[in-house]
Amino acid sequence: MSDASIERLDEFSAPYGRDLILEDVEYESGLRLLRIRIREGNRFTIMDIDTETARHWGSAMLAWADRTTPA
Repeated sequence: MSDASIERLDEFSAPYGRDLILEDVEYESGLRLLRIRIREGNRFTIMDIDTETARHWGSAMLAWADRTTPA
């Protein structure tokens, strides 16, 4: 695997003791991915997603939040 440039975008806590980190990962080839790190106690889940997936996921989460937020 080639070297990558990693920039931390955000870090925050979620319910039930979860911590999330979002990183912008750019490889020497020019490929850019959004890295999502979720920590639950000693367990880690790491996902690298592309721009199209990030847009789809982000809009689905915003739609859900808009629908469930009290007026």
